[in-house]
Amino acid sequence: MALITTREMFAKALNDDYAIGAFNVNNMEIIQGIVDAAKEEQAPLILQVSAGARKYARPAYLINLVKAAAEDSGLDLVLHLDHGEDFDICKKCVDDGFTSVMIDGSKHPFEENIRITKEVVEYAHAHGVVVEAELGRLAGVEDAVQVDARSATFTDPDEAAEFVERTGVDSLAIAIGTSHGAYKFKGEPYLDFERLKTIHKLLPETPLVLHGASSVLQEFVSKCNQYGGQVGGAQGVPEDMIHEAVKYGICKVNVDTDLRLAMTAEIRKYLTEHPEEFDPRKYMSPARDAIKSMVQHKLKDMLNASGRL
Repeated sequence: MALITTREMFAKALNDDYAIGAFNVNNMEIIQGIVDAAKEEQAPLILQVSAGARKYARPAYLINLVKAAAEDSGLDLVLHLDHGEDFDICKKCVDDGFTSVMIDGSKHPFEENIRITKEVVEYAHAHGVVVEAELGRLAGVEDAVQVDARSATFTDPDEAAEFVERTGVDSLAIAIGTSHGAYKFKGEPYLDFERLKTIHKLLPETPLVLHGASSVLQEFVSKCNQYGGQVGGAQGVPEDMIHEAVKYGICKVNVDTDLRLAMTAEIRKYLTEHPEEFDPRKYMSPARDAIKSMVQHKLKDMLNASGRL
């Protein structure tokens, strides 16, 4: 099929109270596992590429792998830039065929964030590409994103409304308590739903995005540790909290850590049980299957966030 933008899928998700999974991709097996899951579930899908993925796999490889996945699966897919740090990288991705880009100006003062975001919006829209921006900052570490807890600030609702109006951005990533990485909460999980409700009330037609939303499924944490890993104390966003967030405008839920844990757990298990093996195809195949299974679970959960299935 084709690479598409998020406009129609976000409009449907916003109207019907469900979320679309946005999964970070780094290599062929990850892409295959995710897309196979989406095809089986007939679910809308966003594949996103971070700074770390661009450095690791190189853009040309990832772009063509995603195009091949669309052709092979018969699905319409969104190819999205995750956390673009400046105008130049956003422009490069637009020119290279991405259908959606994120400009993350959250590290800048409010007015500078608006200026940079507006510049990206003008260029992207002129080329038929949609734009996600971020207001407020998430704590944690994931690829090139590193923000300590003291620097993390929640999104101000009034600033969010002004930001969307002045930039014309298509969707907005907000900070309400999630964080990047596998260690999202030190104590009890907490999301500021009252803040989210206020933002959604001020921006009822704007698709909102939840970054750092992996649930850190404990079956994969346990399996990693069982086969030699040291992933102690990892915890993510409970799925019932994601369900609640979807009621108030969250249309896109970003997942990366869950992919890493699923793949790593299965590779550790296989190599432990088959120490004589050295063929990557032997251990990457079950890893791909683990990703497919995990993504199917996540897609079903997001599509059923409103209890409609």
